Amino acid sequence: MEKDTSNKLIWTRVAQVAGAFVFIISILLIVNYAQYNSIDPVETELINALVDRLNQNPDDEQLREQVRTVDLLSRKAYFTNQWQVRTGGYLLLLFIGVLVLSMQMIGANSDKQVVLSDGTSHFKEQKNARKWISISGGILVIIALVTAYLTHSELGKFPVLKQETAIIEQPEENEVEIIESDNIDTSTINKQAANNEPIASNEIEVKTSEKITEDSDKVIATPDINKEEEKPSTKDTQTVKNKTTNYPTAEEINKNHPSFRGPGGNGISFHSNIPITWNGETGENIVWKLKIPIHGYNSPIIWDDKVFVSGANDNKREVYCIDRFKGNILWTVDVTGVDGSPEKSPKVTDDTGLAAPTLTTDGNSIFAIFGNGDVIAIDMEGNPLWSRNLGNTGNHYGHSSSLYVYENVLILQYDIKKSPKLLGLSTKTGETIWSTDRNVKVSWASPVVVNTGSQYEVILAADPIVASYNPLTGKENWQIDCIFGEVGPSVAYADKVVYAVNEYAILVAIQIGDKPEILWESDEYLSDVPSPVATKEFLFMATSYGAMACYDAKTGEIYWEHEFDNGFYSSPMLADGKIYLMDMQGIMHIFKAEKTFELVAESPIGENCMTTPAFSDGMIYIRGNKHLFCIGK
Repeated sequence: MEKDTSNKLIWTRVAQVAGAFVFIISILLIVNYAQYNSIDPVETELINALVDRLNQNPDDEQLREQVRTVDLLSRKAYFTNQWQVRTGGYLLLLFIGVLVLSMQMIGANSDKQVVLSDGTSHFKEQKNARKWISISGGILVIIALVTAYLTHSELGKFPVLKQETAIIEQPEENEVEIIESDNIDTSTINKQAANNEPIASNEIEVKTSEKITEDSDKVIATPDINKEEEKPSTKDTQTVKNKTTNYPTAEEINKNHPSFRGPGGNGISFHSNIPITWNGETGENIVWKLKIPIHGYNSPIIWDDKVFVSGANDNKREVYCIDRFKGNILWTVDVTGVDGSPEKSPKVTDDTGLAAPTLTTDGNSIFAIFGNGDVIAIDMEGNPLWSRNLGNTGNHYGHSSSLYVYENVLILQYDIKKSPKLLGLSTKTGETIWSTDRNVKVSWASPVVVNTGSQYEVILAADPIVASYNPLTGKENWQIDCIFGEVGPSVAYADKVVYAVNEYAILVAIQIGDKPEILWESDEYLSDVPSPVATKEFLFMATSYGAMACYDAKTGEIYWEHEFDNGFYSSPMLADGKIYLMDMQGIMHIFKAEKTFELVAESPIGENCMTTPAFSDGMIYIRGNKHLFCIGK
């Protein structure tokens, strides 16, 4: 009995369509690979040539705009090409699956009885033809898949482009220069330093907020300048159970600047009486400046009367402790003899280096990590406590994720090329307390630790997710698939909303709760390096090409936008009701954290700068490419 031919006809049509798509996509992937190998998709040589011309003629605004336009278009083309290859590969596999399924269904609906007569020769010819067509098609598909993999692999390595005036100048010697200025009462500063007294008021206050109340149960101040910090729920027994007696209180943390972007790593300082005007060339309001022995792009951190930074090159890795009032190096730790440390340093780009991650402290110890995977803990007197190597990151550009301490856990976002993970190490011994594998791509962002009302959460961003974890256990709280690309900016948090961004991807606001959901999205102003900063009302976003925008934090409406002359690698900081934003030429742009743009001051340090400032009452500490600066009134 013959089987129903209607089903066979349908599956034949499906097979024909699927086969056509397989053929077309295969050809496109092969052509794309050939084109990629013959044409530079990023226009690297052109952009670098334009940057060279711009560095020779820094006042040529038309040329500067041309550089930005070409860079923007080429990067868009690059990421579009990456998306096309990835999507094409998935579609090819999909249609191959459909083709195989339809061929199986055709066979199932065919009459197996074949009568051979005088047409036997013709039948064999058809069979042989189908055989060679299948073989040829299979070879074509294999070639297409291989070229797609090779293209995508190469596209994962974004070419290194020159930066505008981003020149790394190594210091010639280690010396402290005390700047005499009519505007600074140095005798008072020296007197206060001798008595270990703070320079300015001890009140921790933000201009537009209530004073932060004392509460020994609070660990990290919620970065919301419009209201008091939300306390963790008493139901959070995990936190209470694991609370360490020597971990600093919220008040102690807020008096200092213990990590990248301040308390919680969230871009908000709780200090007041912050200077707004200075000049590195004339010495106005520059208390001291210090040449750091080895260069590094990490930002300064502060605890009591000490400032900490690190430096590294192919041969040495060092941690420095500096007297924050006098500007002299109190001690240096040479990080050597780390068990498992590789003999040869990994290859990194000039704008990352081997000492990009910012240090962190809990007031008892200092913690540092370097681009080769070395991690070290040092006590406040400069005595090494423990060290270990986490393994070569293998990241192109290098490793730049900064550290954070929560209670007795040193938190590391180790989203490396192989086996990305979030790590929790013991602050006392360096042993792994917990390790959480992450299904993400390489990320250069840093962890942010905030109190979200019912618990403390570590929040991270990496392609393709923004995710939250318990800082004491590493257990995932939630994740949302909403971001892609090579993620550099860390997230921002305010009033139960998380903000994440990446250049040529998206800016997304995530309303957290029992079921986190996307509140709004925007693709207008996107950052590839600077992290955003948020309040209950506003979100402030800086870009590497020099634009700044202020959003309505709850709706995504753009209140204002402003373009500066230079680009930014530094992240904006909110302090004393104002935004402090350092550009790559070392000019601090200060404006009010308000609904309308109002510039307060523009103050230069006199050298290029890629780092984010640290604050103490009455003082700002800025690491330029050559010096560490102390700025006061």
